[in-house]
Amino acid sequence: MKRILILGAGLSSTSLINYLLSHSETENWEIRLGDLDEALAKRKINGHPNGTAFRFDVSDASQIETEIKNCDIAVSMLPASFHIEIARTCLKFGKHMVTASYVSKEMKALDAEAKAKGLTFLNELGVDPGIDHMSAMRIIDNIRNSGGKLTLFKSSTGGLVAPEYDNNPWHYKFTWNPRNVVLAGQGTACFIRNGQYKYIPYTQLFSRIEITEVLDYGEFEIYANRDSLSYRETYGLQDIPTIFRGTMRRPGYGKAWNVFVQLGMTDDNTIYQGDENTSYRDFTNAFLRFDPDMSVEEKLCEFMRVDRNHEIMKKLEWLGVFDDTPIVMKNASPAQILQKLLEKKWALEPQDKDMIVMQHQFEYELAGKKKGIRSSFAYIGKSRAETAMAFTVGTPAAIATRLLATGQFTKPGVHVPVIPELYNPILDELENYDIKFVEEIFDIE
Repeated sequence: MKRILILGAGLSSTSLINYLLSHSETENWEIRLGDLDEALAKRKINGHPNGTAFRFDVSDASQIETEIKNCDIAVSMLPASFHIEIARTCLKFGKHMVTASYVSKEMKALDAEAKAKGLTFLNELGVDPGIDHMSAMRIIDNIRNSGGKLTLFKSSTGGLVAPEYDNNPWHYKFTWNPRNVVLAGQGTACFIRNGQYKYIPYTQLFSRIEITEVLDYGEFEIYANRDSLSYRETYGLQDIPTIFRGTMRRPGYGKAWNVFVQLGMTDDNTIYQGDENTSYRDFTNAFLRFDPDMSVEEKLCEFMRVDRNHEIMKKLEWLGVFDDTPIVMKNASPAQILQKLLEKKWALEPQDKDMIVMQHQFEYELAGKKKGIRSSFAYIGKSRAETAMAFTVGTPAAIATRLLATGQFTKPGVHVPVIPELYNPILDELENYDIKFVEEIFDIE
């Protein structure tokens, strides 16, 4: 009997837990699920005869050792900072490991030791990173195998509210970690376009956007991710003239969000000095010039160089940045105060569903002709409890765990799913869950 240990019973673990439990009888698996909230873990196991829930404390080194010593595969769905401790313990006791998170430098450094011990550590098996790697790499390999030469690769992903539940002027609701949304893009974005390195500082990021269409879901705007250059190594595209990765939102989001960036409301390194009874109106005013004869709205319009009826003002008014509602926060950064406001206004309502959209664009030369491919997918969640974001994070990791547990993938070392032995079976099985890319192939004049 194989013993599979799952650490972390949060939202993104749900589909993984259900998948592994559903295969446990035919594959003769024992599933152990640990979480700091034992009651949550028990709800996720839901009385399954092959599942056991227990309280797990990642700060308890002896418990980590005990659990990993007694498993065959450890699946870490914990916050990313904890993966390396789990990985080192897996090395110590000779166990395989699966995560959905990015490979850190520390994780990558374990590759040689994992290979020497015949251990497999699978990473980046969520949606982004994960499905993005697999779907892009399958096409890249197909182009190469046909003799084509890639000249352009662009890839963008967005987690948004499904169209039928898009009922606010921002056309956005939180489907994942709100803090990551508030702090998104800080630093400098870098990519290559037509052989030239391009850099976009944070202060310009949300004003320099591209527009695309995804299937029948209309237009989306794209802002650049911080680091596109590292994907040259990941995909073996060291000499490609254009490579770009971005994040998708609905049109109009970027210009409105840029107001917060320019004012300084996304700053997470400063403590706002107002007391907890300070209102959001006062908070907004604190970032504008002093003029007792002008209203906060007038000063913000002046700052943005728009009139009172501009769409940006409508978005900001709807959020409540001019309201007299008390902030009720002490010793908080501007970013934390803004996040609190957004969590109230951008929360998914009980009936809401979310949506994942992803699109790759390729240009290549083949037999003297220039061709292009646009590959897109959209997936809508089942409910607020079974979101598209959570399902597309947990399910690829679950399939990879099955491949590892059944001996269908045995290659030792630290891996991401950019090799056919991983991306082909995972993508093929994902199609059973309606996670399928639509490819449009066209000639370029």
